[in-house]
Amino acid sequence: MPRRFRATATTLAIVMVVATVSAGCGGSATPATPTAPEAPRSGLDQAGFDRGVRPQDDLYQFTNGTWLRNNQIPPDQAEVSTFSTLAQRSEENQRALIEAAADPGGDKTSVDASQASNARKVSDMYASFMDTATLDRLRAIPLAADFAAVDRLANQADLVRYLGEIQRIGVSNPIGLGVGQDDRNATAYITEASQSGLELPDRNYYLSTDPKFVAIRDKYRTYVATMLKMAGLPDPDGSASRILDLETQLAKAQWTNVQLRDPLAGYNKFAVADATVRAPGLDWSAYLDAAGFKVPELLIGQPSFFTALGTLLSSVSLNVWKQYLKWHLLADAAPYLSLDFVATRFDFVGKVLSGRQQDRERWRRGVAAVNSAMAEAVGQLYVQRYFAPDAKQRMERLVGNLIEAYQHSIDTLDWMSPATKSQAHDKLSKLSAKIGYPAKWRDYSKLEISRTDLIGNVRRAAQLAYQRAVDKLGKPVDRDEWEMSPQTVNAYYNPTMNEIVFPAGILQPPFFDVTADDAVNYGAIGGVIGHEISHGFDDQGRHYDGTGNLRDWWTPEDAQRFTAKTSELVQRYNSFSPLPGTHVNGELTLGENIADLSGLTVAFRAYQASLGGKLVPMLDGFTGDQRFFLGYAQIWRAKKRDEALRQSLLTDPHSPGLFRTNGVVNNLDGFYTAFNVKPGDRMYLPASDRTRIW
Repeated sequence: MPRRFRATATTLAIVMVVATVSAGCGGSATPATPTAPEAPRSGLDQAGFDRGVRPQDDLYQFTNGTWLRNNQIPPDQAEVSTFSTLAQRSEENQRALIEAAADPGGDKTSVDASQASNARKVSDMYASFMDTATLDRLRAIPLAADFAAVDRLANQADLVRYLGEIQRIGVSNPIGLGVGQDDRNATAYITEASQSGLELPDRNYYLSTDPKFVAIRDKYRTYVATMLKMAGLPDPDGSASRILDLETQLAKAQWTNVQLRDPLAGYNKFAVADATVRAPGLDWSAYLDAAGFKVPELLIGQPSFFTALGTLLSSVSLNVWKQYLKWHLLADAAPYLSLDFVATRFDFVGKVLSGRQQDRERWRRGVAAVNSAMAEAVGQLYVQRYFAPDAKQRMERLVGNLIEAYQHSIDTLDWMSPATKSQAHDKLSKLSAKIGYPAKWRDYSKLEISRTDLIGNVRRAAQLAYQRAVDKLGKPVDRDEWEMSPQTVNAYYNPTMNEIVFPAGILQPPFFDVTADDAVNYGAIGGVIGHEISHGFDDQGRHYDGTGNLRDWWTPEDAQRFTAKTSELVQRYNSFSPLPGTHVNGELTLGENIADLSGLTVAFRAYQASLGGKLVPMLDGFTGDQRFFLGYAQIWRAKKRDEALRQSLLTDPHSPGLFRTNGVVNNLDGFYTAFNVKPGDRMYLPASDRTRIW
């Protein structure tokens, strides 16, 4: 898989700076009576605890049971969780900023010309989305020129060129084309191609014989036919069946999500001429020329898929390909068309695939549309209003301290040889961290936004992003670039940059609370920082060295011992069943499970080290060590609809929150000591069965 940015939601903090409130001196001549410093808040949401459950039997339920009972999934959501709650709060803040952006100086804030221009474009983009009267009048008219262009395709060569042309405007098709760092030369950019082209969430939706997926395919066929008919396209029922058949053939050729996790198998560099030889029917030179790429070579993530695609481009009739292309043009545009298209799309994508009962409020979808077009323009407004500079400074100190804790942890490993430890130290010393927001903001000066042309706005934004990527080729790698916007409630590790990134959106309670007790912050934001650092040493990240190059720096013996330990996690997570008849995929989720376990392990050590041997007072009836684990458990509280959960089990590399808690903490000896967990308790694992990696 050419680009693998790991977007997760965990953090680890070391040497947290605690904000305590002290009594000041009075202003009179008589000294005020000294008072004891006020104890810090614990940071625990005890109202969400279920006191009828013992933490020794189920830490997740003890910490979150009452919250789970009292919080219902909103009808317009697929889940309710810590993340969704913060994300909705972020949307509300962004809405206020966007609606105020029409008058960027109205709040008396000093803004430069570029900010004022961006603010106007943000406001106009939002207005074009909210203008449903214009959209209802236009219906599918904005796609008429696209449909006509498809109709003009006369042969297979035209088809290949067209696939290249539509890359420029971001229309989905079987080829995912982009620019990224060369995994074996991380100082240079290279053109990358990866498998794509399915409208359903995963290949298993097309191939599984499970009655649930068979029923979804039937509903999908009906959905496609309905949308084609609404757009005035001919033979909607027959076209829908042929489109489903073609997508099924593409699905059969695609690699599984587990296969996509192998960075070595996904690195395949070809000269353009050789790539064409490997995929007869797909003229890569003509395709890349139409896409605007003048390159001698490219990385192909899944060569066997493109061999099959070449065959399909030649063997499937041009008429069927035209129907497929029109469908994907329509499916991509549906969120930006008239309300009847939006409603029909929701009935399938929202209800059938995710189990949601009603669509999200239009303004929330409008905020998302603005973010898709101009995320960093919104982000610049967001951090000015909602992100305090001292939070960035504090996080920088925490990350630095945690990296130091990892350096000490490497020295204690009994399964890693000195030679590999030396390389691990080198990689960790070169790890960089980005906190809050980018050092420089993206330039949107060339982006044209109209208040009355929503589809045009979407296309022009896609074209700008695409050209920005193309323009990277031949230039030094931009190490200031971010892959998430500041307002995002998430975090990630990028292996070719060897960097961890924490947007401002996640740096708020319950992840990061400067007024709370150290222990809870170590368990929460500490677990996340450690998680992201650990991705550099998980089953994927370990293949990259300190400079971001795909290189084997492990001794064979160390690699074998590491694989043996991670195999334990695969088997354990394979046994977890979140729904009757379903199981977590231990191979798909392995990287995240390693990061959860390793990150929390080092976070706990960091917390212990920060105490310097001092005793920690009880807060809210819990010891410091107990608060650490409770702080970790409460960030994973989540309820998800069955339909959405089934989808995530197939596509999401993260395990459900229950197992990110209980499946992790009972591998740490500190958990047993903190809660006096003994044989017979449900959370108990014999010492010999506990997986210890870091």
